[in-house]
Amino acid sequence: MSVSLSTAASLYDRVRRVIPPIEWPAFTGDIEAILELKRERNAVILAHNYQTPEIFHCVADIVGDSLALARKAMAVDADVIVLAGVHFMAETAKLLNLGKTVLIPDLGAGCSLADSITASDVRLMRQRYPGVPVVTYLNTSAAVKAESDICCTSGNALAIVESLGVARVIMLPDEYLAKNIAAQTKVEIIAWKGHCEVHERFSPADISELRQAHPGVTVLAHPECPPEVVAAADFAGSTTAMSDYVARHKPARVVLMTECSMSDNVAVEHPDVDFVRPCNLCPHMKRITLANIRAALEQNRHVVTIDPDVAERASRAVERMLAV
Repeated sequence: MSVSLSTAASLYDRVRRVIPPIEWPAFTGDIEAILELKRERNAVILAHNYQTPEIFHCVADIVGDSLALARKAMAVDADVIVLAGVHFMAETAKLLNLGKTVLIPDLGAGCSLADSITASDVRLMRQRYPGVPVVTYLNTSAAVKAESDICCTSGNALAIVESLGVARVIMLPDEYLAKNIAAQTKVEIIAWKGHCEVHERFSPADISELRQAHPGVTVLAHPECPPEVVAAADFAGSTTAMSDYVARHKPARVVLMTECSMSDNVAVEHPDVDFVRPCNLCPHMKRITLANIRAALEQNRHVVTIDPDVAERASRAVERMLAV
């Protein structure tokens, strides 16, 4: 490989606070191979905030939450996009780049929220509530997006709901996100019963225990958490909003009530902040590894495809969101 050892060394300087020295040699071969393969194939890697640091900080070209990845995917100047995240994110990248090859390193990288609802479920909701617009979380399949009026993320859900200028909306599929948004608006929100298997496990008792064990800790919660968890936190917001909060306020000690790797990735940028890490892992995000990113680029696997009719309708819902 043409990548020098000094490149690997400089990358380790970036992540040494979150990756022990004894673990680093296990990553360097794949990192160097991936960097070379990206050049050879004119490829970019998009990585979600829940990816592990050796992916997020060492091979990714574009990083962020679902909204950031969707926005930035529109401007990707590459032939190949590798999505280091879960399947609905890869589909979203494909919707915004229909002429490009989009790869997901592991087809098993799914999402409990995406799996909680189908396109037929959305059609049934429309029959039950005729004329009520459907706002669908980005954490859904392309088929579900295609049945929707507009998409949203945890970062822009309130703005999307209020942009429609209606008295009530159907908001799918995350029940807790819908309830948390409902608490901030006069718009009536009809929710679905989907939950994130990472965020639904947090409880107010967890926050009480953290405050007792770490006096003065600042608690930041994701809006996919139950409403009582959001109410007990000091701040609630998307992964990007949590990261921005840390950057802006520089709390001496902070806990992020979200997926484990998020804390590691934010900690890299803020060495003076003490991160308490309650560890709820996303098993789907953790299916993405350096090894299968490398294999995806070497073997052109697994190519994301979407039925053209579904893609056209789903793209409209995503593009309407991006226009708000």
